[in-house]
Amino acid sequence: MATGKERKQARADRYRERALQAKAGSTAAYRRSEELTKNIPSGQPILVGHHSEKRHRRVLECSWNALGKSVELERKADYYAAKAEAAEHNRAIYAEDDDAVENLTARVAALESLQERMKAANRIIKNLKQTQEEKIEALCRLGFERRNAEELFVPNCFGQIGFADFTIRNNGANIRRLKKRLESVARLKSTPTKEYTIGEVRIVENTEANRLQVFFPEKPSETARKELKSNGFRWASIAACWQSYLNERQKYRIERILKNETAKS
Repeated sequence: MATGKERKQARADRYRERALQAKAGSTAAYRRSEELTKNIPSGQPILVGHHSEKRHRRVLECSWNALGKSVELERKADYYAAKAEAAEHNRAIYAEDDDAVENLTARVAALESLQERMKAANRIIKNLKQTQEEKIEALCRLGFERRNAEELFVPNCFGQIGFADFTIRNNGANIRRLKKRLESVARLKSTPTKEYTIGEVRIVENTEANRLQVFFPEKPSETARKELKSNGFRWASIAACWQSYLNERQKYRIERILKNETAKS
């Protein structure tokens, strides 16, 4: 089972390959557009009524279509190149990563540090016993660059200075959300992989990969495959099973799907 980092790199590589293919297609279409019109002198008008009129119009239309295809593929290449760039810089933390707990712990600590700095900055800014210059110097000692410290005294659209209340509230909500996720991931990491069967189907609660894996003894029916897909399961060719993220909802869903299949048979 690939780690989150490996999947991220694989995703970026796929997008980059698509970008290269689109780029190559764009170049080929552009060359075809030029090739079609190479024997027509530049600025040559269509000779209406002449025996060459139909061919001339057909060549120009094909050339125009090829040029349009070239532009379309160039845009597609830019789109996939941007997707590859975004995939490589994706900072998402995946539960199945070996360092997921450490990364989540570090992110919570960083947000808590930011929360304390914002609150401390607001206390300094609201201190009525200091001048603005003294407050700016205090903010610099707190770790702010002078330019950023000065910007905190510029009123926002509500006439408030310092860090807005909603900014602090939102950061606090993110801290609470990440702490809950950290607890969930830590609990998952400490739970051993569990395996059982429902009828002839083998179910693996793979806590290491954070996947609920379903191994059928033979290819499931088309109806069952549609049901699996519509309920969040995907065929994993490397693991040779149908799988989804591991959670209680998915465990309930696979039980229901398999019971329905058993009832039909």
